[in-house]
Amino acid sequence: MRVLAVVNQKGGVGKTTTTVNLGAALATRGRRCLVLDLDSQSNLTTSLGLRIAEDGYSTYDVLVDQEPLADAVLETSVPNLIACPSDPSLAAADLQIAAGEPDLRRRAFRLRQSLSDFAQSDAAAFVLVDCPPSLGLLTVNALVAADALLVPMQCEFFAMQGLSRLLDTVARIQRAWNPGLDLSGVLFTMVDRRTNLSREVIAEVRSKLGDRVFRTTIPRSVRAAEAPSYGLPVQTFDPRSKAAVAYTELAEEVLSR
Repeated sequence: MRVLAVVNQKGGVGKTTTTVNLGAALATRGRRCLVLDLDSQSNLTTSLGLRIAEDGYSTYDVLVDQEPLADAVLETSVPNLIACPSDPSLAAADLQIAAGEPDLRRRAFRLRQSLSDFAQSDAAAFVLVDCPPSLGLLTVNALVAADALLVPMQCEFFAMQGLSRLLDTVARIQRAWNPGLDLSGVLFTMVDRRTNLSREVIAEVRSKLGDRVFRTTIPRSVRAAEAPSYGLPVQTFDPRSKAAVAYTELAEEVLSR
């Protein structure tokens, strides 16, 4: 089971859209994929049209109360794609975990342990973790649990500054708790290649990171923005759209790596 953390401390860069649609693209290629909503805004959960049953569990229960992850997983409308939903109570998880667990290492390893237990009972080939827009305890849990991280970013000057801070955090996680953590790739999202800024930012990041930048870029897409309101990935909502095609190409790149 390969675990990818979809992470960027900046909001609005396409983390949730990428998690949902990359997961759907991998699933349509026969890879059972779990997408895990680690954001209290629950956008991934909503994007897949999911609702937690009255007696159901969420990522909050998994991380705070240490309920089995398998008990929180829901089927989606896409074959081979399963999801662990979130709810607003996750906003308090950092404080509640810290209050109940004095050992910093154990706080950081909760998701990793949950995924290890889950792997004993489920044949998922991929886990994609949709991280919150911060570098707090929830994101640290994702980085400790992950084999690699995928970083969606927009073609903006400040996005490059944020990438530098994120990579510094990743280096600290590698030294302390997860030496195998790798950068799977930087993914440019909401790209408008008609602008000089887009071309310049892509060229600069590629000059620094080389093949750690995905060849695939995700274009701005009205159809991708509309799909969550129907509770569907864009591949199901409009499989011929440019965004759907781009996420299919991204899935091929991820599989090749």
